[in-house]
Amino acid sequence: MATLSLLPGVVPELTPALLERYAPMYERVREVIPELEWQTHLPWIDAIQGLKKQRNAVILAHNYQPPEIYHTIADITGDSLALAQQAARAEAKVIVQCGVHFMAETSKILCPEKTVLIPDTAAGCSLAESITAEDVRLLKAKYPGVPVVTYVNTSADVKAESDVCCTSANAVHIVESLGVDRVIFLPDKYLGQYVASKTQVKVILWEGSCEVHERFTGEELRSYRRAHGNVRILAHPECPPDVLLEADFVGSTAAMITHLNERRPRRVVMITECSMSDNVAVEFPDIQFTRPCNLCPHMRRITLPRIHDALLHMRHEVQVDPAVAGRARQAVERMLAYGRKEAA
Repeated sequence: MATLSLLPGVVPELTPALLERYAPMYERVREVIPELEWQTHLPWIDAIQGLKKQRNAVILAHNYQPPEIYHTIADITGDSLALAQQAARAEAKVIVQCGVHFMAETSKILCPEKTVLIPDTAAGCSLAESITAEDVRLLKAKYPGVPVVTYVNTSADVKAESDVCCTSANAVHIVESLGVDRVIFLPDKYLGQYVASKTQVKVILWEGSCEVHERFTGEELRSYRRAHGNVRILAHPECPPDVLLEADFVGSTAAMITHLNERRPRRVVMITECSMSDNVAVEFPDIQFTRPCNLCPHMRRITLPRIHDALLHMRHEVQVDPAVAGRARQAVERMLAYGRKEAA
């Protein structure tokens, strides 16, 4: 491994030896990373691999990270909660969160003894930023005694004001497990509407949304069918209702992958952040992916140079107030306890 990786601002040059060493890796991702881009990325990849070992670090990459991060330097991949759960079981002392800020907070909440770094502190989230802890307190005052179910795509402060967290995969089951006739569901209105359509529990909604998923339309999906014929459309429940009505399958990112593995359609459209399609396509070379490209601008703030910089300088450490973290952890742990009960 090149020793220059520890010098500030210096990355090993691209050499024939480097290309040869990483040739098997590139063979796997060549369909989603053009060769010229690979040659630009490779020195950073090599330097980061060296720094990981020196820092005793583990890199977490969300499903929406680009392939040059997701498939080359990440040790753990998945959705936001799966990343934090697996990080808690990792031996590494340092976590580098390749995702947005609330994900790094969740990692810190579940791994308080570890150092959590985020490569860019400006990597936010329109959904998480749509609601504050004060908003939740006002809702609880308006609806006293009504449990608050909060999507994990929220800040630590909001989680701390909640009774239980959920993911897009288990939201319906979490709501029904509470044994009540109504819940406050935060903050995604579209995911909340989807949950409401699947349960008899009354769902009190907040007007939050994901700027990536809300841009899709039902007409857009119909245009894919006209253009591509027999295409199977998979949509995330954060999308608007007219999109979900046009989709052949609605589910979380993990559920989409399971569906593809079971059904093996010839051609598919995944209605979610477009890096997800690139990353999944590597695992399913026999499936043709039509890529509607709504990029998350916040996820794109995480780059190989910024990851390298974070590890090199141990920069942008994420902290959560212990009092907030303790209450937020309770909401997350209640959800995890539900999952363990279901698996038993």
